[in-house]
Amino acid sequence: MKKIKMFLSRFRHAWIMIYWIIYLIWFNYLENDMEILRTFHVMHTTLDDKIPFCVFFVVPYLLWFVYIAAAIIYFMLVDKDDYYRLCAFLFSGMTICLFICSVFPNGTDLRPVINPHENIFYYIVNRIYTLDTCTNVFPSIHVFNSIGVHIALARSTKLAQKRYGRLVKNASLILSVLICASTLFLKQHSVLDVSGAIILASLIYGFVYGYPVFRESRTNPRSNKLHAVKERY
Repeated sequence: MKKIKMFLSRFRHAWIMIYWIIYLIWFNYLENDMEILRTFHVMHTTLDDKIPFCVFFVVPYLLWFVYIAAAIIYFMLVDKDDYYRLCAFLFSGMTICLFICSVFPNGTDLRPVINPHENIFYYIVNRIYTLDTCTNVFPSIHVFNSIGVHIALARSTKLAQKRYGRLVKNASLILSVLICASTLFLKQHSVLDVSGAIILASLIYGFVYGYPVFRESRTNPRSNKLHAVKERY
């Protein structure tokens, strides 16, 4: 019992994982909203038609769940500050995505007709299509979260100090790119959804981590003195 209390005391910052309950309730509500299913705005571009369907991208698509969970658990156990930043990045962006889907119902018409009995990959994709509707796709949370996790891993100073740090960061970059691509090759998302997620991630990055130019102006004494001189004249 004492060890359990010590563990809970040390990792009490895990309480913000309660957000996932709120997210799942909100997301499931949108997924089952019949009005959205009937009247959603179709996200579709001519570029989407040129991207072929590739069933093998289901592998990185599913690895997304492991990728996100592993990163959150790693930072929760290793670096509380980076854990808070990662959660702030993910949760604020996911909330914005759900809000957009609430006020702007959207979906895709990209999914092909597939034979689930062709092989295991087609079977898994068919299950994904069955369990996950083609609505609430803009911006892509799959893409947004992948970008957020890679940013957190790439910026981690504690991970950089590890012998395997560079390997993990390189693997993270490759996996995040494959996950983003998988949303297009599995016809789960439009180019518009991916682009929206990238733009949203760029905006959230500034609030959570700060853009380099602003960080430099706050920490560089020379730049602060130059700013003061300019103000005098």
